[in-house]
Amino acid sequence: MATDAMRRQGVIHRTRPDNPAWDRVFFSTMIVALWAAVLYGFARTYFLAGMISAPLPNRTIHVHGAAFTLWMVLLVVQSALISAKKVAWHRRLGMAGMGLAVAMVVLGVLAATDALRRGAAPLGLDPKTFFVVPITAIAMFAVLVFFAYRARRRPATHKRLILIATIAIAAAAFGRWPIAILQAKPPLLNLVTLAFLLPIVLYDVVSLRRVQKSTIWASLFVMAVQLVRVPIGFTPAWHSFATWMAGKG
Repeated sequence: MATDAMRRQGVIHRTRPDNPAWDRVFFSTMIVALWAAVLYGFARTYFLAGMISAPLPNRTIHVHGAAFTLWMVLLVVQSALISAKKVAWHRRLGMAGMGLAVAMVVLGVLAATDALRRGAAPLGLDPKTFFVVPITAIAMFAVLVFFAYRARRRPATHKRLILIATIAIAAAAFGRWPIAILQAKPPLLNLVTLAFLLPIVLYDVVSLRRVQKSTIWASLFVMAVQLVRVPIGFTPAWHSFATWMAGKG
C-alpha cells in the first residue's frame, strides 16, 4: 500500500541499471585504449621480442611482466563476461583476479628493487630517486584494488576503481613511449595519465549528470601521488630507504 501511494505521488523513480549498454561501450573502449598504450610502450622490449623469450634482465622481471600482462587480459575477459551477462562467472573470476592483484603487488616491489640493484635509471633520474616511481605506482594500485574489492557489490564504483588502478600502473608503459618530447621532459607524462582519467570524469558527467565520488577521490589520489613522488624521491629520507631496500636479501 505504501508503495502504491508513493507511486501515485511520483516518488518512486526508475533506478539506473548496474550495467547499461553505454557503460559497456565506454569501459570496453577504455580497456582497448589502455591495451594500445601498453603495447606501444612495451612492444619493442617485450611483446614483439617474444615475451617469454624476450631478453629481460632475469626471471623476476619475466614473471613480473607475465603477471601484469595477465591482468590486462583479465580486464578484457571480465568485460566480455559482463557484456555476455555471465555475472556469476565474472564474480568467480574476480576473486581469482584479486589473488593476481596481490601477487602483482609483491612482484612489483621485487621488480622495482631488482631494478634499483641493477642501477636502472630511466627518465634521467638516478636509481635511488627513480625507485620512488615504481614503488608508488604499485602502492596506488594496491590501495585502489583494495577499495575496488570492498565495493565489489557496487558495480559502478567497482569498475571505476579497477580502471583507475590499471591507469596508475600503466604509467610504466607511458614512460616507455618512443616520443621525443616525453623522453626529454618526463613531467609531461603526468598529462598522459590525466588524459586517461579525464574521460572517466566526463563520462560520469554525461551519463550520471554528476561525477562519482570514487572517480573524484581515486583520480585526485593518482594525480597527487604522481606530482609529489619525484620530489620525494630526491629527499635524503627516500635515499636512505632505497639504500636499505637495495641491501635487503
